[in-house]
Amino acid sequence: MTATLAETRTITYAEAVREALAQAMAGDDRVFLLGEDVGTYGGAFGVTGDLVHRFGEERVRDTPISELGIVGAAVGAALAGMRPVVEIQFSDFTAQAMDQIVNQAAKIHFMLGGAATVPMVLRAPSGSGTGAAAQHSQSLEAWFAHVPGLKVVMPATPADAKSLLLAAIADPNPVIVLEHKLLYKQRGPVPEAATPTRLGEAAVRRGGADLTIVATGVMVSRSLEAAERLAGDGIDASVLDPRTLKPLDAKTIVDSVIGTGRVLLVQEAPKTAGFMAEVAATIGESAAFGHLRAPIARLCGLDVPIPYAPQLERAAVPQVDDIVREAAELVRRW
Repeated sequence: MTATLAETRTITYAEAVREALAQAMAGDDRVFLLGEDVGTYGGAFGVTGDLVHRFGEERVRDTPISELGIVGAAVGAALAGMRPVVEIQFSDFTAQAMDQIVNQAAKIHFMLGGAATVPMVLRAPSGSGTGAAAQHSQSLEAWFAHVPGLKVVMPATPADAKSLLLAAIADPNPVIVLEHKLLYKQRGPVPEAATPTRLGEAAVRRGGADLTIVATGVMVSRSLEAAERLAGDGIDASVLDPRTLKPLDAKTIVDSVIGTGRVLLVQEAPKTAGFMAEVAATIGESAAFGHLRAPIARLCGLDVPIPYAPQLERAAVPQVDDIVREAAELVRRW
């Protein structure tokens, strides 16, 4: 059977996000966008593009430079029955809005006994690799995953960027969507009529028998490249992408580790108290523990602010060579 254009077309991660926003806005008048420069300028990374011309300034709202005010307005709009999608220019700037995110959006449903919901999405470019230095390059997913009442999504492919954002917008809870900056230009197949991917379902990006690599964000593509190189050395690695950190699909991870007996957990964020520590604990507390043939290994960013100098920036977070080295040592030593 000949594949249709919709099945085979390739677009960028940024275009996939824009398609999800347009699809959600076209299907539900309650969905609107707000943030700094999301309108005429098209977003700090060009993601919102021409949406202001397609849907108007009432539904694509440029805001003052006040993250606290932006998120506060979104919380209020969500409580009033709207479905706001906030763009924060850099995930680092969520620090300015943490009271509204943590003490309002995440808690109101519980504090009011379920009488109100906050169907708000907060999108934010995350991670390093663009030379933006310490205040614009952080990976803060563990902050949000630690807060009851928030869901946390980290799409690693263009297809997931669209389908997971659609799911986030449809969800009755506040959802944090962290989009790695280096992925915006990545191209991949994305169905034009994409449907939401259920939050809490991991993706097995590659099957393998010798070890399991669990990676998030840009580390997924780096882990897949590492797995191909490892295969050339006779090491068969499985690569798992949680896709959503909260809720976490622990079963898929545990089942893979039971099958391989070894696991390498890869994240860009610093090692101390990072999200992969939670994944390690989940594995250690599960049936997979008795199947481990090696200690649970973590490969993470250094516990340093992200440097500006390109060579130091690369050295501060895992690269493909690092993943290959750590995975090979894990298999050959154990």
